[in-house]
Amino acid sequence: MLTSTHTSTTQFWGKRIFIALLYLIAFYLVFTIYLQGEILFALLTLVVVASGIFVFSSERAYRWRYLFPGVSAVGIFVVFPLVCTVVIAFTNYSGTNQLNFERVISQLQAQRYFSGERYNFKLLEAESDKFQILLENSALQKNYLSAPLALTELKGDVKLDEVALLPESNVAPLKTITQNRQQLQTVNAILPNDEMLTMSSLRQFSQQSHRFSFDSDSQILTNNETGERYKPNDDIGFFQQIDEQGNFSGKRLEPGYTVGIGWQNFVKILTDEGVQKPFIQIFIWTVTFAFLTVIFTTLLGMIFASLVQWEPLKGKAVYRLLLILPYAVPGFISILVFKGLFNQSFGEINLILNNLFGIRPEWFNDPFLAKVMILIVNTWLGYPYMMIVCMGLLKAIPNDLYEASAIDGATVWQNFTRITMPLLIKPLMPLMIASFAFNFNNFVLIQLLTQGRPSMIGTSTPAGHTDLLVSYTYRIAFEGSGTQDFGLAAAIAVIIFLLVSGLALFQIRLTKLQQD
Repeated sequence: MLTSTHTSTTQFWGKRIFIALLYLIAFYLVFTIYLQGEILFALLTLVVVASGIFVFSSERAYRWRYLFPGVSAVGIFVVFPLVCTVVIAFTNYSGTNQLNFERVISQLQAQRYFSGERYNFKLLEAESDKFQILLENSALQKNYLSAPLALTELKGDVKLDEVALLPESNVAPLKTITQNRQQLQTVNAILPNDEMLTMSSLRQFSQQSHRFSFDSDSQILTNNETGERYKPNDDIGFFQQIDEQGNFSGKRLEPGYTVGIGWQNFVKILTDEGVQKPFIQIFIWTVTFAFLTVIFTTLLGMIFASLVQWEPLKGKAVYRLLLILPYAVPGFISILVFKGLFNQSFGEINLILNNLFGIRPEWFNDPFLAKVMILIVNTWLGYPYMMIVCMGLLKAIPNDLYEASAIDGATVWQNFTRITMPLLIKPLMPLMIASFAFNFNNFVLIQLLTQGRPSMIGTSTPAGHTDLLVSYTYRIAFEGSGTQDFGLAAAIAVIIFLLVSGLALFQIRLTKLQQD
């Protein structure tokens, strides 16, 4: 009995110690991530790991063990990216403002400039594939020589001694220095007076000094080479030069650091003409594109579904197969094929139009024709799915309705517009809303077919006439040389999220109303 009690007590405390060690490891990991400046990642790691340890170690949370993996996945891959996007939307995070304040100071202080005396540099050949570093200063009439060294082992500090007479050795050609430049640049040549020299060119060594020094008390960064002084300007996220009175004078240093700017990105979308004008145009085109795509694909899907279900039609199976083929081919392949077909000079579409009507439309250069081309391609890609759905829904329409209309002398078109279409629209409505939301963010089509071009003129952000909001956001975030504005792109992404979320809620509400 005592043995059993002792065993259970040992197991109890062993389990507690093991759990405590897991928590310590988790907190150490979180603290390490936090020290790297990744506050959001540290918070995510803390929540996921700590909750995971609690769920799998506590009897009270036993039932959550089956839900935890799914809930964690939603938190990591859905909620966390959304929170990060919202946070970035309220900052100046961009190609020039990616680092935190401490890392910017570290990078600036790591910069060096060549100062002091310059020494002519030569490599002297020594025994068995070894070389000696020779530094000469004609002004001081001093020569410094290292011990024989293998070039492949060159790294770190190399001590040089002053010599009066130079050894009778061959000077290595410039080719040897060039081939081993990477190793030579890692060498710190230490003179007898402890002066440290580094390679400044293929033929010279010189002393390097830190370009900037930072006073943490006054928050002043001083350029040791020019004497210029800089202070952090938290309004723009850069170290900016100050005058004698301590006022900012305009010149700033890169890289910048990330700071919170409140609603400025959202205000910029609404007030900055270089952003407002393309944003409004692209928003209108995005809504128009998604709406027309839904109309065209739905209408074409209904018509083709009605045709392949038409009793007098012979070979319905063959027609059905041919009409579904666009849905079977991967979308990106179809898009690239159409890109070649619409080529102005060699595309088959322009060759046919030229032979029939003598015209060669500039599909990729004219904004209106480019939009027409996109709608044609997207309708081709989207109608097969609508047709398949409509084929199933047509089976649910009673034949009595068509028989009654035949007695009244109705035409085929009247049957389609008065019976088929109204009875299909209602069950198709949730799917049409979902299709609208999907095409609202149809990034692949735009990126592969036009890349948003033709470009708009007079915008402060990269924008094109065929850009959708999602591709416009991508171009703001990732195109340009050092001008990527992630904060502005995140603000637009938040707007897109709100719009699509509104559509999703509307679809859910509509579905509930239909069920009621």
